[in-house]
Amino acid sequence: MDVVRDPFDDSPKEACGVFGVIDRTDPVAHLTYLGLYALQHRGQESAGMAVSDGDYVTVVRDMGLVSNVFDDRTLAPLTGHLAIGHTRYSTTGSSTWGNAQPVYRNVGDHQFALGHNGNLTNTAELADEHGMLPGTVSSDSDLVAELIGHELAVAADHDNPDALEHALLAVLPRLEGAFSFVLMDTHRVYGVRDPNGLRPLCLGRRDNGWVVASESPALDIVGAEMIREVGAGEVVALEAGATPRSVWPFAPERIDPTLCLFEFVYFARPDARLYGQSVHHARVRQGEALAAQAPVEADMVMGVPESGVPAAEGYARASGIPFGQGLVKNRYIGRTFIAPTQEMRALGVRMKFNPLRDNIEGRRIVVVDDSIVRGTTQQQIVRMLRESGAREVHLRVTSPPVKWPCFYGMDFGDSKELLASNMSVEEIRDHLGVDSIAFIEIDRLRASTGAAEAGFCDACFTGAYPVEVPVELTKGVLEDGTVTHDERTTSVAAGAVLGQPSLLPADDARRTG
Repeated sequence: MDVVRDPFDDSPKEACGVFGVIDRTDPVAHLTYLGLYALQHRGQESAGMAVSDGDYVTVVRDMGLVSNVFDDRTLAPLTGHLAIGHTRYSTTGSSTWGNAQPVYRNVGDHQFALGHNGNLTNTAELADEHGMLPGTVSSDSDLVAELIGHELAVAADHDNPDALEHALLAVLPRLEGAFSFVLMDTHRVYGVRDPNGLRPLCLGRRDNGWVVASESPALDIVGAEMIREVGAGEVVALEAGATPRSVWPFAPERIDPTLCLFEFVYFARPDARLYGQSVHHARVRQGEALAAQAPVEADMVMGVPESGVPAAEGYARASGIPFGQGLVKNRYIGRTFIAPTQEMRALGVRMKFNPLRDNIEGRRIVVVDDSIVRGTTQQQIVRMLRESGAREVHLRVTSPPVKWPCFYGMDFGDSKELLASNMSVEEIRDHLGVDSIAFIEIDRLRASTGAAEAGFCDACFTGAYPVEVPVELTKGVLEDGTVTHDERTTSVAAGAVLGQPSLLPADDARRTG
């Protein structure tokens, strides 16, 4: 089934979460379930895992949340000592069962499975080069599996236990864009990060095994100690009874760490660590920075749950304005409710949030939120606060205006859908109905991470894309068959500012996530 975009949730969508474990003492299927549960926020469309006992790789995947796909009955037969798992939000390829992951291939005597977080930017080019007809593969992850399978098929060393590794190292240098992979065959688990490190990946150690995961909370939940983050351009090989081994398949000139800056704003869990820094503390510092940048006289500071709350605490502490709760969030709202009328759509935000009138009435309120994408949610929240008697509403946003689409694994929508791409800050203020609005300055946001010099991708704020992007790149690039490599005559050079008329008019920007 296709999952319909929630009309009440215009927050940015993450691409996927990945997890891999090798352990001979505890049931790896159950460990993978726990790891995926900790990564559920990174993808809610489908979930799956692959498990091996050393002889066979067994894959179970389905549409829905981790807790819907797996239960004790499903997990019991998944025995083995190594596994990978995946939660998905589609960015290349539609939301269907066929695109759920891990992807599985059986080539001769070799079996392998692959999970992918990110988005390739040269998907159509690779498909064209290998003569793949439209529909042969339906996602960039499926394409990578097909390329690896081809390398295995033509390899001379079919009986070599390192055959998958050799095939992987042959394919990786051809890939461009954002990718954190977990792969496995019958005896090893691999963690892979692209040369820019756009998507996160970390390595952890258990008493009798090793774990790789998109975020450190997935290590915590399975009792693993975080050792380090996987480096940009690094391949980590995990094998039972052995110390992790690193391979670097990319040319040195391609290594340029540029972690997605939005991970610190919204995507990552607050208890995660990125670049060695606490995400929660970074968000508190964002609020403090906003208080210094855009002070205002008010009676209460409130955050929009959940990611706006730490920043609101920081704003309150730095400004001296009391922190309070203004909204109660219903955490049990599904993602597929379809509203038939505008009146019902207006009620959609009320399904998620309900104002605390006693805390709001007669007060001047500072509302702290993480981002404004389409503005739908903020507009409805402001209306609820006004109806609850707020004297003034001042909006403070812990990200700069989101003006540019993301091609590396985040689903913002295209430029026509992005409020800041089509309105000035003053126009956004009037559109949302607030008394004042301020977006954090990009330098303050970088500084809030505690790792300002580490290297970040901020293309959605600045238009400076670190990896070349074909302008026709779309979510369904492998499914519609309408774009070939020869037709892609214009691209955005690495580091160029997207949006100049000669490169990519706003009306022509396409959504990929």
